[in-house]
Amino acid sequence: MTRRGFFRKAVIWALSGAAGIIASVPVIRLIINAQPPPGLMWSRVGDIGALPLEEPVSMNFEMRSGEAYMHQMVLHDVWVIKRSASDFTVFSPICPHLGCHYKWDPGTSHFECPCHGSVFTMNGRVIGGPAPRPLDTLPYRIEGGTLYVKWERFQVGIPGKVRV
Repeated sequence: MTRRGFFRKAVIWALSGAAGIIASVPVIRLIINAQPPPGLMWSRVGDIGALPLEEPVSMNFEMRSGEAYMHQMVLHDVWVIKRSASDFTVFSPICPHLGCHYKWDPGTSHFECPCHGSVFTMNGRVIGGPAPRPLDTLPYRIEGGTLYVKWERFQVGIPGKVRV
C-alpha cells in the first residue's frame, strides 16, 4: 500500500467516524436526558395566592417541547377555579366537541364555545350544544403557593376522555 492510499483510507475512516458520532448525538441525548413525553411533565403555571374564589381565571404557562435537536417553548393556557385555599379545578381550554378554545362569559356565568355553541357550567357540565362530554380536567398540584399542571390533550368529538 502506498503512502497516498493509506492517507486516503485514513481520511475516509475519520470522516465516516465523525459522521457516525454526529448522527448518534440525538440518541445519546435521549438516553442521558430521558424525560417523560410532553404532556406528562409538571409545568409551573403561577402563583395562586391572588386568585379569587369561585371565579374562573385563564392562566398561561410555557412548556418545553421537542425532540433531538429541535426544542422550543410552547405557550399553553388553562382555566383555573379556586374552590378553597387547597381545592382547585383546572380545565383544559379545549372544547371536547371539535377542539375550539372556549371562553368564560361572566354575564351568564357559563363557559361558551364560539364554534358550535356548546355551553358548560362552572363545574364543566354540558348544558347546551353538541359537546359529547364535560370539560376535560387536568391533574394539578400545589407547592409553596405555586400551581403546577400536567398538560394533556384528549381526543375530541367522542364521549370518553381518551388521552392523545
